[in-house]
Amino acid sequence: MDTALFDYDLPPASIAQSPAEPRDSSRLLVLHRADGRIEHRAFRDIVEYLNPRDLLVANNSRVIPARLRGRKATGGAVELFLLRQLDEDGAEWECLVGGKGLIPGATVTLTTGTLTTSTLASDLAATITFVTATGTRHIQFSAPVRPYLDELGEIPLPPYITGYTGDRERYQTVYSLPEGSAAAPTAGLHFTPELLLEIRELGVRFDTVTLHVGLDTFKPVESDLVENHVIHTEWAELTAATARRINETTLAGGAVIAVGTTTVRTLEWGATGAQGLDPYDAGACPWQRVAAYAGDVNLFIRPGYRYRAVDAMITNFHLPRSSLLMMVSAFVGQPCADHDEGRRMLLETYEVAKREGYRFYSFGDAMLIL
Repeated sequence: MDTALFDYDLPPASIAQSPAEPRDSSRLLVLHRADGRIEHRAFRDIVEYLNPRDLLVANNSRVIPARLRGRKATGGAVELFLLRQLDEDGAEWECLVGGKGLIPGATVTLTTGTLTTSTLASDLAATITFVTATGTRHIQFSAPVRPYLDELGEIPLPPYITGYTGDRERYQTVYSLPEGSAAAPTAGLHFTPELLLEIRELGVRFDTVTLHVGLDTFKPVESDLVENHVIHTEWAELTAATARRINETTLAGGAVIAVGTTTVRTLEWGATGAQGLDPYDAGACPWQRVAAYAGDVNLFIRPGYRYRAVDAMITNFHLPRSSLLMMVSAFVGQPCADHDEGRRMLLETYEVAKREGYRFYSFGDAMLIL
């Protein structure tokens, strides 16, 4: 499939630069896959689409202050962006780096302040040990990094959000717990504690998984053909207790509703790779809907994929040519004989959203796809 088919134009004014206040006042576009019907609601109205036997599953990963600044021995400024922890104690990381001459053996001393006005802040140093094929670096720090992050790190915002100076907690979900993401699981930003309580009082269960989101989530698919794209790897965990509740929900006739694409990836890996199945083997039959696991996930969901774990999806509006747009297209097209019908329906829905003034991307509005 041609990657260009997933392109679309978006006026800069449609990109949300700040979150809605309160969180659940954001808008909600409801898309019914069976007939393409669209409803325009507020996010807090989502309770009207939930049933007592349903299970809402969200990603509870918390964004870490992943942007670090430093200087080389020569005085040159360096920026490090923590992507993925590589060891148990947190002293070795895969990072994006900005700066010259950062080859294996180069060392950086971490600082506070900006790149132009930094001051030496600690004895924490970083040594480049390896350059990957994609240009990221493996970096060995002189000590575990996490104790230093509150002092030295900055919460990263996506590059399309410029000038936001508000509360950085608004780039965290209200239920975030384990730290590890370089970007927020943004579909969850719309929930408030009060809305979650209302959902529970309806008899709808709420559960969480963990997937630590990497920066590659923002990258467009660069290959000409979708099938040639190599998806990034992220660490995820689906516990045995959560897997059991998902399987029980299915047996009871309830719907499993995934909050965001990172949750979708986590659950669908539990239905395929975690059970030793080829995700694109249409005849593969898992012995249970999902299985528990903890480890790396590199599942690329694109049109033609058959969803096994997710019945409905809450998601934001995604970037053109992104793997997330392809994932949602595959879900929209699930009931269709023509795999490309999902892409066409989704992009037509995006056109409606633009005309109706919906706000796009991380701080933007949401979709509920049924």
